[in-house]
Amino acid sequence: MAFALAVIAFGRWRGVTALAGLAITFVLLLAFVIPGILEGEPPMLVAIVGAAAIMLTVLFLTHGFTLTTSMAVLGTLASLTLTGLLAYGAITFAELTGVTDDSSFMLGFSTRIDTQGLLLASVIIGALGVLDDVTVTQAVTVTELAAADPSYGWRRLYRAGSRVGRAHIASVINTIILAYAGASLPLLLLFSVGAQPLEEVLTTPVIAQEIIRSVVGTLGLISAVPITTALAALVATRRDTPRGQPAAVLPSTPSLRRARS
Repeated sequence: MAFALAVIAFGRWRGVTALAGLAITFVLLLAFVIPGILEGEPPMLVAIVGAAAIMLTVLFLTHGFTLTTSMAVLGTLASLTLTGLLAYGAITFAELTGVTDDSSFMLGFSTRIDTQGLLLASVIIGALGVLDDVTVTQAVTVTELAAADPSYGWRRLYRAGSRVGRAHIASVINTIILAYAGASLPLLLLFSVGAQPLEEVLTTPVIAQEIIRSVVGTLGLISAVPITTALAALVATRRDTPRGQPAAVLPSTPSLRRARS
């Protein structure tokens, strides 16, 4: 209740839609993704379909049916596809099976679930939660820049938006690493108590799995910035400037300079 009240008090109507999107996310995970995996469907395919449904529903519900949201959706979809391909290549290269403890072993043995595919699914769903944050921020930033100065062309919008994106990525990357480190902290403490060499710790499946999550998720985030910024800048310049007509440049007068300042 405290969580919901805080979200609504700060976000008002946007907070209500955010809570509705969160409820839809849980419904899709519990009613589609988990049953689909338990029924023997390929975990990666289920995760892709489920992530796409979550992304489309939550982004449009929370941010409205606008061109800005559409560009964020396209940027998220492209970055999520790249993240899935990178995760598949990294997990295959590292020969990870997804079995890291007794629970995953029993899950794979008793239900015949593809544990490697389950690992891929977890990477895709986990990446979605951070990707939509970056893509929405980039799309809104470019839209606001174009509204503040209609004389900006595609190149200037892209450069300005990319500068914001680089600052955002620098903080989000640290967030991802700390999140995975916090989740694995008890295990890291056990390795430290056991005084195992660093190379042995890094090559254990459970730690290698978290490293791959972090690296793949970071690369997906980095790709989200230029993709979404380019799409949003393209839409903003075509929407604000009529075809074949340059953007109007307002004369510089004392009153206009005071208004701008």
